[in-house]
Amino acid sequence: MKLDDAAARLEALGNPTRLRIYRALVRAGDDGLTVGTLQAKLDVAPSTLSHHVKSLAAVGLITQERRATSLICRARFELMHALVDYLVAECCADATCAPAPLAKSIARA
Repeated sequence: MKLDDAAARLEALGNPTRLRIYRALVRAGDDGLTVGTLQAKLDVAPSTLSHHVKSLAAVGLITQERRATSLICRARFELMHALVDYLVAECCADATCAPAPLAKSIARA
């Protein structure tokens, strides 16, 4: 992954509403969620949700599929993994890392 691509994706996730949307889609797995379900689950106005979904799709973090009258959003897991791999690829390359026992407490935030 290129630096500019990683930066754009991290910038998109830097918005609390977009991060909530993305996390909901990650939790939903491969089936994804309809826009209506996302709206109800996150209690976000339709126009706000549309704006944020478009931002996530623009940087490739999610896909959208039209099925009849429903729009289904899905996280692109391969891209999520690539972004995480990019972030940790050179972990401690120039120093020794301390253990990271905080993973569970961070996930609850």
